Amino acid sequence: RELEWVRMAPKARQAKGKARLNSYDRLLNETVKEKEEKLEIFIPNGPRLGNKVIEAQHVAKAYGDKLLFDDLNFMLPPNGIVGVIGPNGAGKTTLSLLVCGFATTFEKGSLDGEVTVLGRDITSYAEGELASHVGYVMQNPFNQISGSKETVFEEIGFGLENLGVDPDQMEQRILAIAEETNISDLLLKNPFELSGGQQQRVALASVLVMEPEILVIDEPTSQLDPAGTEGIFDIIAKLKAEGKTVILVEHKVDLLAEYADEIIALEGGHVIASGPTDEVLTNMDLLDHGVQLPRVSVLCHELASRGVELPRIPIVLEDAVAVLKKNA
Repeated sequence: RELEWVRMAPKARQAKGKARLNSYDRLLNETVKEKEEKLEIFIPNGPRLGNKVIEAQHVAKAYGDKLLFDDLNFMLPPNGIVGVIGPNGAGKTTLSLLVCGFATTFEKGSLDGEVTVLGRDITSYAEGELASHVGYVMQNPFNQISGSKETVFEEIGFGLENLGVDPDQMEQRILAIAEETNISDLLLKNPFELSGGQQQRVALASVLVMEPEILVIDEPTSQLDPAGTEGIFDIIAKLKAEGKTVILVEHKVDLLAEYADEIIALEGGHVIASGPTDEVLTNMDLLDHGVQLPRVSVLCHELASRGVELPRIPIVLEDAVAVLKKNA
């Protein structure tokens, strides 16, 4: 059946996709419980690795004479959201590529030091092997769309198709992740006819459907409106609840303050701060390095400097309101 699907002409695949969507419409008429049982996407937890899932030790990355990283060191814990922040050119995307293994396979330049993912050095993974463990959502969704599929349904299933996943299972997983990412109404559209925000959700869905243990997401909300942004972060929060490790490059630090467990701050290829979110995002020294901080923490720090007694510097609005009321 896998070969039958692969050998189909594009129009035949589109017709098949329409038939599958008709069956999906029937599912929508069932009870909520039945629908959840049939459409629930299961992402198994990664292996137990103690207090780290990714670690970099003394990493140096260069392109010719340009040094991107010099003695880079960091450790990422399992089962949580790690936000990566820093000014433009700090090395955020390069760090993402490093974790995914692209810095050693597709990119030119030199790489020294050691990077381990799931307990193994990235150089020990066979070509394409690391991709089954680490999913990467690019900053520009246009670069992630395959260009070989005529519908969003087929685009989401592109990776599953290459792995030879059973068509019935593939259909179930595609429909489930489409609903989870709120793109069910786009499944028959051409990916290149979508808006930037819609393409961003399709790119995310095409990675999530592969069920990786680690997600590296580079600026997932750059082309989304506030409602779309909230929807993406709801998905990210659900991934955390399912025990996933999510590495999130994001300029919207107010959202990272709400969702991230830990923060890595970069400048010039160096980690200048790392640790629990409430510690890093209240470090006012980072402002001198071009690192953005939550507006709430900056405001409360200013109030404290003017004599307002606060037990701590909050980083989210709700906490700030509670702290200020208590100390009013």
